[in-house]
Amino acid sequence: MTLTNECKNGVMIGLEIHIQVTKVKTKLFCDCPSDYRGKPPNTHVCPVCLGLPGALPVPNKKVIEKALLASLALNMDIAEKVFWARKHYFYPDLPKNYQITQYDGKGTTSLAKNGWLDIEVNGRKKRIRIRRINIEEDPGRIVYPTGNILTSRYVLVDYNRSGIPLLEIVTEPDFTNEKEVSTFLKKLRSIMEHLEVSDFSLEGSMRIDANISVCGGNRVEVKNIGSISDVEDAIRYEIVRQKDLVSKGGEILQETRHWDASRKITVSMRVKETEEDYRYMPDPNLPPLPLTDEFIEELKKQMPELPDARAKRYIKTHGMNEYLASIIVSRKALSDYYEKVSEISGIKGDRLASYIVNDLLGWVPEEDPNKLWELFPPEIIAETMRLLVNGKITIKMAKEMIPFLKEGKSPSEIIEEKKWIVVSDERVLEAVVKEVFRENKKAVEDAKKNKRAIQFLVGKVMEKTGKRADPKKVFEIIVRLLEKD
Repeated sequence: MTLTNECKNGVMIGLEIHIQVTKVKTKLFCDCPSDYRGKPPNTHVCPVCLGLPGALPVPNKKVIEKALLASLALNMDIAEKVFWARKHYFYPDLPKNYQITQYDGKGTTSLAKNGWLDIEVNGRKKRIRIRRINIEEDPGRIVYPTGNILTSRYVLVDYNRSGIPLLEIVTEPDFTNEKEVSTFLKKLRSIMEHLEVSDFSLEGSMRIDANISVCGGNRVEVKNIGSISDVEDAIRYEIVRQKDLVSKGGEILQETRHWDASRKITVSMRVKETEEDYRYMPDPNLPPLPLTDEFIEELKKQMPELPDARAKRYIKTHGMNEYLASIIVSRKALSDYYEKVSEISGIKGDRLASYIVNDLLGWVPEEDPNKLWELFPPEIIAETMRLLVNGKITIKMAKEMIPFLKEGKSPSEIIEEKKWIVVSDERVLEAVVKEVFRENKKAVEDAKKNKRAIQFLVGKVMEKTGKRADPKKVFEIIVRLLEKD
């Protein structure tokens, strides 16, 4: 199909998200350990996950339970039975030459369908429809010893990953830009963390295929994108590439492309297959498993507090503002960390949340909230916050403490070493303020006309006191003296 030069129909993006179920001990259909990372190649394998003749798969009940919890959290309609299907294709990492998955077809159906998840981007709320959730097995891992997928002279295959359980979550093409996509993926990641489906600090735990079309053209699939930031980059690049092709009268092929993260470009891999090419069929070795109402009701009782509900609680009972609440619940480890510090210190709300989000996270590698627990034990941050609330240190001191806290020093040790004493005596502070007034007469006149200019004077007082003054008291004294003048 040759497209016109004018792009009228905008952008349509749909996602196929593959999430490893890492919070189980064994693979999807056998007893092989699921902790394959870092193990010698082809050592966590057995006749089942290698697809040897006569080996029979047995479904992992825990995986089905976690998939059902995910379906409930995403407002899905759940099937009456768990059906399994074979998806046929040849690739070196697929030892059986078919993948056990689920499929909407004759004799089979997805685990759950017709769900949704609400997101908010730039103050605008949008509902993203979720077409289906499937359970399927991960293939093995292809290794490129002398380069990458495009340059390596040969490949090796490690089947340790073969049979690891995956959730495949497929959305409708409801996204129009990369920001909506990344917002959705971050919220989905947080939900899966709260459900204890996956540990997203593990390499390859989430892989995304993005289906992108512009100007009403053919759909292009960008495969196996490994991070949310790379998804944003890949979508941005592909939209520009396709629109540029349309503007030159070119044809957008329905194809599969590879995201080259090092060069930040997509590269054509193959012409896109259709569903008929996969020859889906019910798996004769895996009979349907009934899902009773009683079983689903029991699972609902296991549902933890999810991110949206957690954020509402922080806003209502902790007095936290909406923005900070949304950041705190964006990762389960971050939310758990906030609650632990709050429990120990007795302090909650914006002051604690702001210190964690705006000050501590910047010192954590890749802002990984799991590292907060290791680098800044909750007991240490609780002590820091108590000192701050009780006026023993200023917020500037609390910020300057962070690199020393990271080294393992306690707040009291740092205060003693630095000889930090908060200046809160009003007579002393008033004398410093008057000195600043004499030295900055123009700033004083500006402050009388515009209250925002007061912060400049506060800063000058903080400089003169070596950042040891109580900034709140300094502000109050400046306002009082300006009104007198």
